[in-house]
Amino acid sequence: MKRIQLFEFEDYDWFPTWLRTCMTNLINVLHKLLGVSDVLANLVAQALIKSNAKQIVDLGSGAGGAMPEVMKILHGYDRYKDVNLIMTDLYPDDEMVAKFNSQYNPSIKYHKSPVDATDIANTPEGLKTMVNSFHHMNPENAKEILKSAQENKQPLLIYEMGQNNIPLLMWWLLLPISLAVMMLMVLFMTPFVKPLTWRQLVFTYLIPIIPICYAWDGQASLPRMYTLKDMDVLLEGLETENYTWEKAIMYRKKGKKLGTYVMGLPK
Repeated sequence: MKRIQLFEFEDYDWFPTWLRTCMTNLINVLHKLLGVSDVLANLVAQALIKSNAKQIVDLGSGAGGAMPEVMKILHGYDRYKDVNLIMTDLYPDDEMVAKFNSQYNPSIKYHKSPVDATDIANTPEGLKTMVNSFHHMNPENAKEILKSAQENKQPLLIYEMGQNNIPLLMWWLLLPISLAVMMLMVLFMTPFVKPLTWRQLVFTYLIPIIPICYAWDGQASLPRMYTLKDMDVLLEGLETENYTWEKAIMYRKKGKKLGTYVMGLPK
């Protein structure tokens, strides 16, 4: 495999929840800048049609990610007005659970109890999605997720907005420059965070913990991403006459690449 197992701060349960939320807020800003929600909404719509699912179960939602925005786009079409979203995480953030469950939007809820993505049999019914989270899984757990979906005949959509297409040696050589660029990006992206909290401001501009953690996690995620060839290795033996897989590079409307996806569907 080209993919290597580096660490990210967000992987650890000791990592402060509020800091994880601040970093996710920045990722959401990046999603909007790149147009991820539009691309992902089209992909989710295809998966819903192919799977006949009426509900989406997002695995590894963290502080919400891109899926709430995707739901806004989908609900703009009559065909998807009745589709619900249940967000889940192995370490649910009580603040995020309260935030989403208190909103007057019955179509979007956050599951209060921990949900393990490797055990799809015990997740709520519906189209399972993993958005920018699959690379956090080591090969053993990644294989288990794919196998669990196939064995339980559950539709699964995995999307990563980045691509592991840089030679590893080049990645290491460029790392100091890349980290500096990403930390500067955080300074410009922070004013666009909503809601903008005092923690987001203090730990960005006065005590730059957020820029440091965000820059490292952002760069470390690239060599951790599974390439399409890596996915071939993970999917070996998992396609049967009752379950099929498809994978490809995703593109924006203007033809520029924007990540990759893997979709598993029961026939």
